[in-house]
Amino acid sequence: MIGILLVTCIGCDQTTKHMAQSSLETAAPQSLFNDVLRLQYTENPGGMLSFGAGMPASVRFWFLTVFVGLLLVGILAYMFVSQQISPFQTTGLSFIVGGGSSNLLDRILHDGHVIDFLNIGIGTVRTAIFNLADVMILFGAALLLLSSTHKNQPQDDGAHQD
Repeated sequence: MIGILLVTCIGCDQTTKHMAQSSLETAAPQSLFNDVLRLQYTENPGGMLSFGAGMPASVRFWFLTVFVGLLLVGILAYMFVSQQISPFQTTGLSFIVGGGSSNLLDRILHDGHVIDFLNIGIGTVRTAIFNLADVMILFGAALLLLSSTHKNQPQDDGAHQD
């Protein structure tokens, strides 16, 4: 299951980034659904919300490529060796590793940059420009959050005392 999710996440994200690069790189931003969705090509040297974009290139490389790569390998190793991880948590972590790996692949292929092309909002209230890998990472984090709140819920075994 882990392998299928990783390949699917990376494949879908890289395909959409390739499509964005080939059709949006030199085009003006495109507005869809009354400008709720905007397609706008950019290459982000930083992390989420352009975090670290202003850092020197060598610092960005060590933090956003090397450190993130090691972190993803560590999460993947944890998924394979942990006896305590549920299938729900494995799914969440797989989405995080899949999305993170695809963005890492972008950094390796595009001189430290990640291709972003999606923007949603209404009027001037808009998100940062992001990609499908970012959605996968957030979805995986949401699954982990749900699994942790579900785990802390008391179990009802049907036996009630009056």
